[in-house]
Amino acid sequence: MKEDSKGVIYILTNPSFPEYVKIGYTEDMEKRLIRLNKSECTPFAFRVYATYEVESRLSDKRVHEIIDKLSPELRSVDTYGGKKRVREFYAMSAEDAYEILKAIAEINGRVDKLKKMKLSKEEKEDEKTADEIETEIQDKAENFSFIKCQIPIGAILEYINNPNITCTVVSDRKVQYNNKEMYLTGLAKILLGKRIGICGPRYFTYKGERLDEIRHKLKV
Repeated sequence: MKEDSKGVIYILTNPSFPEYVKIGYTEDMEKRLIRLNKSECTPFAFRVYATYEVESRLSDKRVHEIIDKLSPELRSVDTYGGKKRVREFYAMSAEDAYEILKAIAEINGRVDKLKKMKLSKEEKEDEKTADEIETEIQDKAENFSFIKCQIPIGAILEYINNPNITCTVVSDRKVQYNNKEMYLTGLAKILLGKRIGICGPRYFTYKGERLDEIRHKLKV
């Protein structure tokens, strides 16, 4: 492989771990995806969020250096078998990673070499499935119970950022919003437009009191 051979810096996402993006380099995107997706260790496949055509195969290292200097805590680093592993994964949104590539492309006058991909129907369904699984896991971990918090079925909850947005308690764990039953975390994600780092009870109130504060006060 020649030092001056052309390739692309890529941003990959994977519904299996939505809090991370993979940023790397390849001269053949299709082969790279095939190799990554051969593994049975991840429930869902990697997909391309964006690519940036470059002249040097070391360009991705420079992008890594930029991110590491700006926010070193974002890089995935761990120790396995006594050896430190520095990976190409970053705890950031795909859009934030794209903005970094876009800034680099603009500085170099190469915006035409930057491409953002559209998800296929199947990829969108995979993301939806993964999001639903993550939401259910988070809600189980939160273990929020309306009954234990003395909030009755039929109670009206208000969204903390807009009291005009409400949902109705329909069971011990779920609420109804726009004729659809869901967990609080799932609804909070929809209203906030975020997929990760959401704790549903923090974003809703009952009789003017935040749900997580009610739970804490009752110690349930």
